[in-house]
Amino acid sequence: MPRDHWKYEGMLAAPDRGGFLPILPLPHHDPTTPLAIADMADAFGVTHRTLHFYEEKGLLTAARMGPMRIYNEEHIRRMAVINACREIDMPIAAILELLTGLAATEDQADADRLFREALLARRRELAAQQANLRRQMQRITELLESGDGSGPEADDDDHVHLSPIESECLTFMAEGYPAPRIARLMEMDVAAALTLEAGIIRKFGANNRFQAIAKAVIAGMITAE
Repeated sequence: MPRDHWKYEGMLAAPDRGGFLPILPLPHHDPTTPLAIADMADAFGVTHRTLHFYEEKGLLTAARMGPMRIYNEEHIRRMAVINACREIDMPIAAILELLTGLAATEDQADADRLFREALLARRRELAAQQANLRRQMQRITELLESGDGSGPEADDDDHVHLSPIESECLTFMAEGYPAPRIARLMEMDVAAALTLEAGIIRKFGANNRFQAIAKAVIAGMITAE
């Protein structure tokens, strides 16, 4: 159902941008009652400056009652979308692209599909960032161990020190999972899983994953099935 064009006595309504918006939870407020800027900011837990910033970037508009900014139901629903996107740190440019696409949608299903695609794209971006962070953390661990004499080469008792991420990976290796499956289980890309596995093999002084697993079993680090 198309949204009504809002008009109030003494208030200039912002033009309807058209299209549909995904249906998201709204603040505990009657959306049919317009909000002043202070109430709008309080409802979404943002500042006046944030709302002004969104207007400057073309993400949000406001109706006017004299010099006052007034936000109607469509503005509130639009802000709910913007706020949800900012909570997952979606870039402003990506939010603007999403809203532009939503303005061209012809029905609710189309809007829901577009929003879902944007969320999935953001999840892929975050997964890639997570994989990079895992690799960086692993590299830091390796550098620290090689620099403080705690690496496997310096251990008198031949005990291998593994980080929590390495221990998790070793467990999956021992269960026979290939690198692509380990990558999915640990929510990283295959390249990161292969790098992690290679680091574990190197720490055990092994030539391959099977030797590393055998040494881990002998050391009592994992249990043979």
